[in-house]
Amino acid sequence: MVGRYLDEIEAAVRKIDRDAVRAVVDVLFLCWERRGTTFVIGNGGSAATASHMMNDLMKCTLVEGQPRFRAIALTDNVPTMTAFANDIAYEEIFSEQLRSLLAPGDVVVALSGSGNSPNVLRAIAYAREAGAWTVGLCGDTGGKLATQADLAVCIPAARIGQQEDGHLILNHTIALALHERISVRAHATEPAVSV
Repeated sequence: MVGRYLDEIEAAVRKIDRDAVRAVVDVLFLCWERRGTTFVIGNGGSAATASHMMNDLMKCTLVEGQPRFRAIALTDNVPTMTAFANDIAYEEIFSEQLRSLLAPGDVVVALSGSGNSPNVLRAIAYAREAGAWTVGLCGDTGGKLATQADLAVCIPAARIGQQEDGHLILNHTIALALHERISVRAHATEPAVSV
């Protein structure tokens, strides 16, 4: 099983659409340039990855002298999530938070293996109505999320664990690519040193 699992994840990573990943980096970089906020959502293991992604977007993109990347994982406020789940509906735990926080030009990144979680899809629908960019990091064929988000990257693996592995790889790839872009911007705007 060990060899098969690792071989399968290696094959899935090789099939990831690199252009789609670059498009996600472009959107997140534009959000950073505008001083917007990126919100990250997901359920279960994808909720854990959402927290991890928020951490990496904020910390791994730090470049001295440059504005910080603004990111919030809507999975991290358990009292708020359970209040909306209990008083309104579980399907609204993310969209209700976005109603208080989201601004036009912000980005919502949704992680979902199935791509069919109602709370994720409702958040994506609200974000699009509110003028935000939407990104789906999906599993296998992407489900509804792949067609409803503005941009989607799928991890072409049948096992949910491998899809989640792929999302972590995307997280690190995106954060490092953003750091590089912000660094290039920092060097391009540095004043020339006179000799």
